[in-house]
Amino acid sequence: MGTRLKVLSVFKKLHRTRLAVFNHDDRSLTAARLKINEEFRKNKNEPSEENIQKMIKMGSDVEIVLRESVLQMEHLGENTLCMLLFFILILCGKNTRK
Repeated sequence: MGTRLKVLSVFKKLHRTRLAVFNHDDRSLTAARLKINEEFRKNKNEPSEENIQKMIKMGSDVEIVLRESVLQMEHLGENTLCMLLFFILILCGKNTRK
């Protein structure tokens, strides 16, 4: 896959993860969208292939951290918090036919 396609793939993956992780949280959705777009726009004209590869790796790592480590809480009352969980369900199929 060419460098341009890798960059586009990471960009799209970050946005898909953002949409899933911050579902129903408009403020976080907007902040994440703006930050992702800002970082990609800022580095749009990077000439160094080595730096581009490092940034692709960084973007992929950020997507993993976002997907696996974000915990959101909702304040329900004076002493009450509700944890909002985000699950990615991965189904692994086994051939059960003999």
